Amino acid sequence: MAGISVTQGQHLLVYISGHGYGHVAQVAPVLNQLALLAPATRLTICSAVPEQFLRSRIFARFDYIQRVADFGMLMQSALEVDTDASVDAYLEFHADWDRKVAQEVAWIEMLEPDAILSNVAYLPLAAARQLGITAFAICSLNWADVLQHYAGNRPQIQAVLQQIRHAYAGVHTFLRTTPAMTMPWLAQCHECGPVADLASPQRARIFNTLNLSQHTRQHLVLVSMGGISTDIRPDHFPALENVQWLLPENWLRGLQRKDFHVTESLGENFSDILASCDLVLTKPGYGTFVEAACHGVPVLYVERDGWPEQDCLITWLQQHGLCRQLLEQALLKGDFAAELQHLLALPKPTPVEATGNQEAARFIIANTGLADT
Repeated sequence: MAGISVTQGQHLLVYISGHGYGHVAQVAPVLNQLALLAPATRLTICSAVPEQFLRSRIFARFDYIQRVADFGMLMQSALEVDTDASVDAYLEFHADWDRKVAQEVAWIEMLEPDAILSNVAYLPLAAARQLGITAFAICSLNWADVLQHYAGNRPQIQAVLQQIRHAYAGVHTFLRTTPAMTMPWLAQCHECGPVADLASPQRARIFNTLNLSQHTRQHLVLVSMGGISTDIRPDHFPALENVQWLLPENWLRGLQRKDFHVTESLGENFSDILASCDLVLTKPGYGTFVEAACHGVPVLYVERDGWPEQDCLITWLQQHGLCRQLLEQALLKGDFAAELQHLLALPKPTPVEATGNQEAARFIIANTGLADT
């Protein structure tokens, strides 16, 4: 890439939020591209997400440090935010804000990174600003706008919001991955296309694992709520002759039905499973929504309790994919056979191109001096 100062062996420190697996889904494809374009780059990843899961999505070599730098919003389930607990947690987190920033500064100095990428913790961004290290945020949301949505009218949270916004404002660039919330208060935004892990369907292998005949038309329906603990019993899910359910192990808890299968038992990468399915049942979340669109997989979704990011996700998927809303009560009662069969009967949508994978990687390379050969 012309005009880039190339330095071999640059060190990129990456923070990935543990608030659901959608944050991993937004970073992993970019890091995989970056490793191809700048193979000399050394990666260190800090996250509360388990190392095993990160390595299942990030194929680039990296060092792993288990570290919590943000908590997002505290959740009662994948569909419901605990606003009071979240406000209390933010007030506690910011009660000694200057000391926390100083501690992060000292910790980052020990690692000696050349640049920082965060999705989407703001504490390391505040520390990077003090250190004069080039820092990027990459995400479809930021915690200031999410917190303000739920608790912005509470007087005691205003100083916290100001500190969060000030931290984000110190980045070199905030890479907004399509689709994303609007961030009009943040001047240094750069738009990227959709970011998604592009997988290879393993339908034949999955059918073989499940002892299903491929000569009989069976629909695979994946159920996933994005890595946040949710207590839903699928006892009442509709039993349909041509549908096989792929469900989280913790949902089944010993429940046995011949059309129920444990997703984890398949031994496949999550993205490969999603790409192999005929439909995914989920909540509005960046990772699953965009990966479904990029593989032409229809989506049946249950709305969250006013999560501010969901409107842009739903609108985008309506325009670029195939989706239909399911009411939460219908999910709990299993009263959604008609909606399911309606989506399965429609032609598959044309897959969306995940242009943001390379766009974001090239932007980071161009603005940090990482080698792209």
